[in-house]
Amino acid sequence: MIKHIVFFGVVDQAEGKNKAEIMQFIKQELENLANLIPQLRRIEVGINLPEAPTGNFDLALYSEFDSIADLDAYQVHPEHKRVAAYIGKVKTTRACVDYEV
Repeated sequence: MIKHIVFFGVVDQAEGKNKAEIMQFIKQELENLANLIPQLRRIEVGINLPEAPTGNFDLALYSEFDSIADLDAYQVHPEHKRVAAYIGKVKTTRACVDYEV
């Protein structure tokens, strides 16, 4: 199994949405990919708590795939690319780790 974990920093405002709205939109869009991409076995998106320490990332994405080939298929899937394009416009930082268990 491949675990794909990504952390994002998000802008304070974009496209008429405030940070909370942006993060909620990203969460919905990413979690909906489970209904659209068969290789995606599990996905969870967490929004950092407002009372969490300063310096934390704003969003965390946790997902699982059966193989690295499945992760690669997810990365190039048109629906993932659509969501990733939006995230690209509103992210300030990104960190990622892919590992096998």
